[in-house]
Amino acid sequence: MTHPDNLPFTSDVEAPSPKVVVAPDSFKGTARAEQAAEWLGEGVRSIIRDAQVVLTPMADGGEGTSALFDGERICLPTVDAAGRLTEAEYTYHAGSQTAFIDVSAATGLPAVEKNPVPLTGDTYGTGVLIADAETRGATRIVLGLGGTATVDGGTGILVALGVNPLDEGGYQLRPGGGSLERLGSFDTAKVNVPAGAVEWVLLTDTTAPATGPTGAAEVFGPQKGASEEDVALLDRGLARLCEFADVDPDTPGLGAAGGVGIGITWLSTMLHGDPSHVHILPGAQVVAESNGFLEAADGAALVITGEGAYDGQTATGKVPAVVARAAEAAGAAFAVAAGRFDTEPPEGTIAVTLKEADSTREQLIRAGAEIAVAYLNTSTTQG
Repeated sequence: MTHPDNLPFTSDVEAPSPKVVVAPDSFKGTARAEQAAEWLGEGVRSIIRDAQVVLTPMADGGEGTSALFDGERICLPTVDAAGRLTEAEYTYHAGSQTAFIDVSAATGLPAVEKNPVPLTGDTYGTGVLIADAETRGATRIVLGLGGTATVDGGTGILVALGVNPLDEGGYQLRPGGGSLERLGSFDTAKVNVPAGAVEWVLLTDTTAPATGPTGAAEVFGPQKGASEEDVALLDRGLARLCEFADVDPDTPGLGAAGGVGIGITWLSTMLHGDPSHVHILPGAQVVAESNGFLEAADGAALVITGEGAYDGQTATGKVPAVVARAAEAAGAAFAVAAGRFDTEPPEGTIAVTLKEADSTREQLIRAGAEIAVAYLNTSTTQG
C-alpha cells in the first residue's frame, strides 16, 4: 500500500495526459456516489490539469444503488425498520417495467441507529415500496440489499404483500427476526399474487450465507445493535426460516440485508413452483456492467474508488473490490479514498485517508489531489 503522505509533492512532472476513471461508492450520510465522484475528480484536475477524467459513480446494492439507474424517481410514505412513518424513494423505468428499490431506503440503519431494533425491526416498509411498484406496472423488481437495520429474513416484506407468519398455535408472530425461531406456518389467504410473482433480481453487497459463523446474524447483527444473546436468537430464527422455506442456508449472498432473500425465495417458489424467478447477483458487478464503468476502465492509467470504511467486509462484494479487479485487468494504477482503513488494501494501492476538513466536499477534493500527486510520483519513479 502506498501512502501519499510519504511522497514528495511534485505537481510539475512531465507526463502524458492520463485517462483517470473515478468510480466511488457513496459515503454514507455525507456524500452520494455522484457527489463523491465529482469531488474526487475535481481534486485530480487540480493537479493533473489536462487529465481525461471519467466519472462513473458506483454502488453495490446498498444506499444509492437505485438512483444510479434510469427512470422516474418515485417518493411515497412508508415506515422505517421500527414501524415509524417516513418517506422513501425508488426508481421506476416504465419502458422495461422494472423498479429499482434499495432496501435501505425505507429499512436502513441510519433511521434507527440511535435506538436500534435488531430483534423487532422488520422490512415491512420496503414491502410497501414493492407493492407500489407493481401497481405502476413493474414486472421485475431489482432489490438492492445492503445497509439495513434488520435481520428478519424478509418476513416484513412478506407481511406487506399479504403473507402472515404464524407460530405453531396459529397466532401471528411479532415483527422482526427475534420471533422467527417459533415460525410454524404462513397464512397466504390474502397474498398479493401479482407483486409476489414478479421477476426478482437481488443485488448483494456480500457473499455471506444466511446462518452460521459468517452468516447474517453473526457478522452483521452486532452492527445493527444485537447483543451476543440476540445474535444467537436471530441465527436460530433464520435457520428455522430456511428450513421452512426449503432454502439452502449456505447459499452465498443469502445473508445480505438480514436474509431478505430467504423470504423472497420462499414467496416466489410458492407462487411459481420453483425458485427460477429469483436471481441473487453481486451488486457491484451488476452496476459496473450497466453504468459503463468496465468500458471506461479499458485504457485507463489510473482508477480511483472510495467508500466510508475500507474493512474486512470490503473484499466480500463491496465496490472497491470490483473496481480493483477492473483496474488490474486494465493494467491501471489503483487508488482508494476512505474515511478509515481497518484492513490493508491490495499491494501497490494508493491509499488516502480523508483528512479533517470543514466539509465532505473539501475532504474528497483534497483526497483526489493527494491521489493525483501519488500517481505522478509513482509513475515517474517507475519510468
